[in-house]
Amino acid sequence: MLLKIFKYQNTIISRYLLSNLIVFFFAITFIIALLVFGNQFVLTVQDSVEHGIDLKVLMPLVGFNMLRDISKILPLSLFLSIIITISQLYKNSEAVVMNSIGLGDKNFMNLIKPVVFFTFIIMFYLTIFAVPWAKQQISNGENETVNASEFSFITEGEFETFKKGKLVFYASESKINDIAGEQNMEEIFIYALDNEIPTIVLASEAIKYTDATNNSIYLRLKNGTRYEGLPGNKNINILNFEKYDLEIVSGDEKKSISTFSEIEEKSTIDLLREGGLKANAEIQWRISQPISVLILSIFGVFLGKSSPRTGKGINLIIGMVVFMLYTNSLGVAKNAIENGQLNPIIGMLGIHLLLLLILIIFYQFRQGKVAYFVDKIAFFNIKEKSHV
Repeated sequence: MLLKIFKYQNTIISRYLLSNLIVFFFAITFIIALLVFGNQFVLTVQDSVEHGIDLKVLMPLVGFNMLRDISKILPLSLFLSIIITISQLYKNSEAVVMNSIGLGDKNFMNLIKPVVFFTFIIMFYLTIFAVPWAKQQISNGENETVNASEFSFITEGEFETFKKGKLVFYASESKINDIAGEQNMEEIFIYALDNEIPTIVLASEAIKYTDATNNSIYLRLKNGTRYEGLPGNKNINILNFEKYDLEIVSGDEKKSISTFSEIEEKSTIDLLREGGLKANAEIQWRISQPISVLILSIFGVFLGKSSPRTGKGINLIIGMVVFMLYTNSLGVAKNAIENGQLNPIIGMLGIHLLLLLILIIFYQFRQGKVAYFVDKIAFFNIKEKSHV
């Protein structure tokens, strides 16, 4: 079966069609990847400058992000390249000659099969194995380096705000302990609002650490004084302390800014063992990505057909609309499964079957078979009776 799928028809037409398809495929992939990965690299450099993190430490995150996002780029690139390749044949009237010798949509599908199924195998490996591993590495790398973006490291000699401006922090000296993953500071000044009451805290030293139980970030202040209320008020409270823990970032807030959930980091085998709605939705999502390559490639052949008088790029616009509707429908179905609003048995399979049904109807319509079946239906074939 596999040998039949990857059978390469060594003809001039097949070589010509495949060569054009491969060129367009790599060109589109390169352009989209350049935009996506270039933007990620710029953001990484900004994080390195803002937080004082060595760029060499953050570069592995860029590589893992590339591995994660390539699975989103390949289906779109192949889909657009098929549309452009087929439409170019029609624009140059080459497809008209091919149709005259009996080469139609089925033949075009057979000719592009090697590229489509090779992309399908790559996508299957990426979504089932590589992407979950990459997301896990990204999560581990962020915890070790940036630790939740803008509040990852406290910069010495600068006033910094936390909790949406309700907490202002200053440290004259700061040193990161690479072994313990903590940050030691000296000469601390903190201004905060505690139940809308102004509070000022002064301390000789502090340690920033992450609580393993709730994943919140704390400052452990030592040998300081806490002033509650404004100076001059009668109800001002003064507290001297030897040790005082102050939460600057809650664990819930750190979870809210994560780029993906924990379920997405788990391997496919762990998801199969775990079960449940979220695991089921994630498994179906991973399987749907390579399946979409097959369905979109067929759609690409149909959308590629055009006439020389058709507006330039109209089929690409329609293709982008189809791609967005398809992928967004899969995303909606995934959320519905996770929330228990959609039966997992139907799941995303219903989206694929619906699109396949549209493809079959579209193909039958182009072959003129729909009109034939409509004529056979008595309701649509009412003939006026003749009167003598």
